[in-house]
Amino acid sequence: MTDEVFRKEMLDLAPDAVLTKEATDRFKVLYSDVDAAFKFAYAIGFLLVGWLIDKIGTKRGFSLGIVVWSIAAALTAFVSNMTGLRWARALLGLGEAANFPSSIKTVAEWFPRRERSFANGLFNAGANVGIILTALAVPYLILHYGWRSSFLVTGVLGFLLLGFWWFTYSRPEQNPKLSADELAYIRSDDETIVPLKVSWGKLLGYKQTWAFAVGKFMADPIWWFYMTWLPDFFNSNDALDQKLDLKSFGIPFLIIYVVSDAGSIFFGWLTTQFMNRGWTANRARKTTMLICALCVVPIFFAAQTSSLTVAIALIALATAAHQGWSANMYTFASDLFPRNVVASVTGIGGMFGAVGGILLALLAGRIITSFGYVPMFIIASCSYLIALVIIHLVLPRMEPVRTEELTTEFV
Repeated sequence: MTDEVFRKEMLDLAPDAVLTKEATDRFKVLYSDVDAAFKFAYAIGFLLVGWLIDKIGTKRGFSLGIVVWSIAAALTAFVSNMTGLRWARALLGLGEAANFPSSIKTVAEWFPRRERSFANGLFNAGANVGIILTALAVPYLILHYGWRSSFLVTGVLGFLLLGFWWFTYSRPEQNPKLSADELAYIRSDDETIVPLKVSWGKLLGYKQTWAFAVGKFMADPIWWFYMTWLPDFFNSNDALDQKLDLKSFGIPFLIIYVVSDAGSIFFGWLTTQFMNRGWTANRARKTTMLICALCVVPIFFAAQTSSLTVAIALIALATAAHQGWSANMYTFASDLFPRNVVASVTGIGGMFGAVGGILLALLAGRIITSFGYVPMFIIASCSYLIALVIIHLVLPRMEPVRTEELTTEFV
């Protein structure tokens, strides 16, 4: 089955009907609404799951998230209209919200503060491995077995991941293979564990939380825009000298996401190197994030060039810079707050990122159908620099919240 068949099914058109430009534009607007539903549930999930993970632990919290998103992926294979797709994607968003709070809390549990940006870069790159495999495998599945098969396979893989996670993960203190010296190194920050219950209202009272939230609100929607709309950009952009379809987009997307992985690892490593040279966390992280923000600026040329090669190169550079930005943003929560509230802070920041994603998702389809991709890429090119300026104004110095400031009251 092709993308055209999928669109006809979702628009309730006959298989032999002509897919007109009007129908295609209507699909893009409806798809924006589906994307917004995903991000709305993602936002709610981030806030709730962050608190839940801090309450019941990383292992059980992430396991619950895997179960929900695996069920949602499998259910998507059985939808027959845009309403069903909207609900299935919303359930997926609720489950996937557990991913990053769990990952960031895991890094906080297993790494001292000075190594967390590199570790975050590695796990952030790992998230792209799934996208790379998807770019290679999904076109084959769709062309040979229909679009529904790709969602069924995703659901099955989720349950396999659940088994792997459950039987391999444990906290450092509970891992029998960890020596006393290794545990001491992990805990070398001498970070005092605070009471588990800290209110969202209390966390929102700190400028550190708002700095993290701004970084997520401004940058996360851009990454979701890439993931959601790049296939259509390459397939429908009349300015490009070549167009990509299901049979041909695998390699270009492989290039984009491999470069993104490299950016995540490199910029995470770069911050660590700056700190090893004696730079403060404030100077190291903000300098790296400035470099990332500048690397995104040229992307608005991607919507204007006629060269597919140039467009791929510009997008790859921007996605690599985004992943580097994200790798450093993820450390904000673990740098600025004690381990026992990292998931809650990450959840708050992730919620703001998802809210930004909802707003952009609702606008994207309408902007693209009316004005093309140029405005969207201009938004992408500016967002990171604006975010960094606001972050610096809100938090001129990255000073951790002191343990004694946190309350044990929970709302």
